[in-house]
Amino acid sequence: MEDWRQCAMWLISCNVLPANHRVTADTAQVFDLAQTLRDGVLLCQLLNNLRPHTINLKEINLRPQMSQFLCLKNIRTFLTCCCDVFGMKKKDLFESFDLFDVRDFGKVIPSSMFLPSHCFAVISRPFPTEESLKDEDIYNNLGDLIEYQAEVDVRSCCLTEIKQTEEKYTETLESIEKVHKHPIVLSSTEIIYRCLFSLMQELVKVHKSLMVDVQDSILNKNALNLYQIFISYKERLLIYGIYCSQVEIAIAVLDLICKEKEDVRLKLEECSKRANNGKFTLRDLLVVPMQRVLKYHLLLQELVKHTHDAADKNNLKIALDAMKDLAQFVNEVKRDNETLREIDQYQRSIENLNQPLFSYGRPKGDGEVRMVSSVDRRKQDRLHIFLFDVAVIVCKRRGDNYEMKDILDLNNFKITNNPTTDREGKKWCYAFYVTHQQGHAGFEFFFKTRELKKKWLDQFEMAISNIRPEKANHNTHQFMMHTFERITSCSFCHLLLRGIFNQGYLCLKCGLGAHKECLGRLEICGKTGEMETFKTDCVVSLNVFAFPVSLGLPRMVVIRDYSGVPCPQCGPPLSIHAGDVIELMFADLHSSWWQGRILATSKIGFFPSDAVRPCPCVPKPVDYSAHLWFAGPMERYQAEVELLDRENGTYLVRHRSKECTEYAISIKFNDKVKHIKILTKDGCFYIAESRLFKTVLDLVEYYKQHSLKEGFSSLDTTLQVPYRELSNGSIPKAITRSGTVFSPRVMGVAVARYDFCSRDTRELSLLQGDVIKIYTKMSNGWWKGEIDGRVGLLLGFIYLIWCFVAYKLLPNTVVAIVEFLCTCISCNHGVMS
Repeated sequence: MEDWRQCAMWLISCNVLPANHRVTADTAQVFDLAQTLRDGVLLCQLLNNLRPHTINLKEINLRPQMSQFLCLKNIRTFLTCCCDVFGMKKKDLFESFDLFDVRDFGKVIPSSMFLPSHCFAVISRPFPTEESLKDEDIYNNLGDLIEYQAEVDVRSCCLTEIKQTEEKYTETLESIEKVHKHPIVLSSTEIIYRCLFSLMQELVKVHKSLMVDVQDSILNKNALNLYQIFISYKERLLIYGIYCSQVEIAIAVLDLICKEKEDVRLKLEECSKRANNGKFTLRDLLVVPMQRVLKYHLLLQELVKHTHDAADKNNLKIALDAMKDLAQFVNEVKRDNETLREIDQYQRSIENLNQPLFSYGRPKGDGEVRMVSSVDRRKQDRLHIFLFDVAVIVCKRRGDNYEMKDILDLNNFKITNNPTTDREGKKWCYAFYVTHQQGHAGFEFFFKTRELKKKWLDQFEMAISNIRPEKANHNTHQFMMHTFERITSCSFCHLLLRGIFNQGYLCLKCGLGAHKECLGRLEICGKTGEMETFKTDCVVSLNVFAFPVSLGLPRMVVIRDYSGVPCPQCGPPLSIHAGDVIELMFADLHSSWWQGRILATSKIGFFPSDAVRPCPCVPKPVDYSAHLWFAGPMERYQAEVELLDRENGTYLVRHRSKECTEYAISIKFNDKVKHIKILTKDGCFYIAESRLFKTVLDLVEYYKQHSLKEGFSSLDTTLQVPYRELSNGSIPKAITRSGTVFSPRVMGVAVARYDFCSRDTRELSLLQGDVIKIYTKMSNGWWKGEIDGRVGLLLGFIYLIWCFVAYKLLPNTVVAIVEFLCTCISCNHGVMS
């Protein structure tokens, strides 16, 4: 038997390859084995099978996708462990390029076969590859409880499975949150506790509610409203995006705790025995939520298959699409977080690179090229390129690291094939042009083989197509690739824009967001509404997660000066001084360097993570209730009722009820009531972008003297008579809680569990312990409430503790209870904990 076949069989016996792998086929060739091993992943897994924990799998790339950089890194990790752990001599091993380029594969086989004599551990179990995950009983156990009963139809079995697995899963979550939390709380820092359990607490709340709704639907309503339940819970389940992206960090922190603190490890083992007879550890259970959220669409898919009523089937298909969208969103967020870690490896390997690589988007590939400049065609440089969404990083290889030579911004280039250089059988003669669009110096890239050229040409063309999509200007829109700071839905198909950066396209004119494939389907670009100037970007404000990119991370206050020394390797330093307020752009739990922007100067850079703390300041908005033109929260139609019987020029300024703290002007002009939205930019207010005001009062005072036609050519009038100033000189009207003025009913009271600084004028800032009157609770997790006369939005299910329902309480009773709670909390902050 040939050596390579012996090697293949040995790898199977070591549980590295499955028994039915293609290398066992009669038609298999040695190249099949080489292709299987050349990314280095299986070799690293081999060492772990021979001696457990030889290699930390988090230090290798399990899905390198044939990136030369990542594959070589894996192979070098394998070779280093062979020497350091198994005592092999370097001269007995192959070089990393021998395997990756398959240039001396004959040397690879004996190197691998020599390993057994250096092993000190017997293989006790196969390495957990991706294929074996489906055989694990950690999650499948949740569905094993369902016993098939012949007398029940298949659809009922599907419904029973949905109900029982949700019950079992909720029980598992409660076990994690209640049983295992205590030893962690006693022995870890706050940041470790929050990393492990803060999201778990929210998951328990969501799924206890979901479980009750599912039980009620299946047991009492014949599952007729089951589709509505899944559709309505989709937005709340988006929290899985951040959970699935942080679960690896949580497990790493847990491993660290158990390694450093023996008492904690023993306590956790005791908890596991109490929770499930020791069958599953906390480490095992932390993976279960990721498996569950990716199961919903499979459960619904089976239910749709066995539903025969046409109306029910169509409704369930809508719910199925919602859960598929959720699963794809979660997967993409997780994948983007893995990509960020991959980008960080690139960043640390490229010397003299001061720019943060993640600002160029996702990596598309890397490899060797020969590059010729249009300025000097005689010089052909052998270089290594890293292709990203919007740029090419050109480097020179220096051993295992790289020296950055140039950055090509693909926004300025176009790609053109050059078939004239192709010569069959010769190397480095397959090329295409990278040409500057303004006639500056361009380049010609040469590749080793025709196949490599085709691969790179496709990748470059795809990158250019993403930067300048064909339908970018369809129907007068102006779309550009964009990173959305909030979870956003496509304006056409209403499915989520997935991932955490460069999720889709934003129209710079009207603010709509869309998938690339939906750009050509949108209607004509333009503003909506007769007089109200909308500047919406169709953002679904569900939740703002602490993603490691600019996704609404908290503002921080500087607690010590940093002048740039020591200098961060990940990018340019940001000089900061105690008291500066910084808006975070990139923050990683395990990184000692964070990136942010100083609000006062807009300067961006990296600074030590221990030089800042969460910003404690809570901005207090101006109270305009003393002004005769201010109406408080008021609907559009209510403003029309107030103004229709008044003289022309009468006006009011109101809170727009849908946006809570956004303002609008309503004015009677030519016997009709017109409405103008007051927009905001950089903390200023305006109706015409050419003129900004620091406060709404300044804006009103200005337009008392100047015509509104500055912003609206057809509205040639000033603000003349405040609506609460009566023409007969009697006492001005008050902003009452009766009549036509909008007066929301208090539905309950909540207490702030954390400090929160609002990110825009619609949100309420909070201090821990604040008592909030709640007016409405929206299905997407946002609540509308009031504190100290301020009305706005709050992310209720994360920042608030719901205290009681006040539907049947009189207003005075609610106020009395609120004041009582305030007194309790001021005396003892722990009363609500």
